[in-house]
Amino acid sequence: MARPAGKLTPDRSARHMFGAKVRFFREREGMSLEQLASIVKYSRSHIARIEVAETIPPPDLPPMLDAVFGTDGIFCTLYELAKKEIHPDQYRRRMELEARARVIDEYAGQLVPGLVQTEDYARALFQVGNPAASPGEIEEKVAARLMRQALLRADPPPYLSMLLDEAVIRRPVGGPLVMRAQLASLAAQVDTPTTLIQILPFEHGGHVLMGGTLTLMTLADRSSVAYEESIGSGTLFEEPERVNKRRREYDRLRAYALAPSKSADVIHDVMEALPK
Repeated sequence: MARPAGKLTPDRSARHMFGAKVRFFREREGMSLEQLASIVKYSRSHIARIEVAETIPPPDLPPMLDAVFGTDGIFCTLYELAKKEIHPDQYRRRMELEARARVIDEYAGQLVPGLVQTEDYARALFQVGNPAASPGEIEEKVAARLMRQALLRADPPPYLSMLLDEAVIRRPVGGPLVMRAQLASLAAQVDTPTTLIQILPFEHGGHVLMGGTLTLMTLADRSSVAYEESIGSGTLFEEPERVNKRRREYDRLRAYALAPSKSADVIHDVMEALPK
């Protein structure tokens, strides 16, 4: 039995309109997903995800669709609009992509990333971030953070590589006891079969990623997305040229990071220097 087609929501965004038009013209021509995929040289699953706006179209696809369907530039026009808009549900979308990622590369400049935060460190962050929140609200957020970390215990888990600015391990969030436990947790994950953590030392100086965090996620089909986050906002990038630019920035910065063994030494040194 054929898998039911995903629901179309063309009114939500240009990306959704693009997908709806792909299905409209494909079905008008009596084409199956497999037939269209064979013509444009993309997989059936990739075309299916484009139709329901789960992924942004690759840049070479719109002109091919216009040629296949004789649509006189409709798909090229929609693509120009879709690639400029911010995803309307980008944080939810980011979480969905993270859950599906096979490789996660992350740079953090100030705080320990959520995927490797201890419970007490996360609680301290949420309390500082919203002092007016009730204890119940804080605990809900902590529980959600810990649930997110479940993907690291999946079978198989994603491969996780983190590049942490030295400021991340030297800022004593939650006080010495909380920070010591957080650092011990990081030290245990510096170099395992599924995790790698490296420290970018202060002596490196300024760099292009200083202003926030960057997460690069590689999915099972080898497609990649990037997510940038600042104090109060985040931006999801799925267009290949933008993702590749951020990948180059990340790789270049990682070349200046300490080796895992040296990173572990620095983490332990910072732990020992914390007040007892």
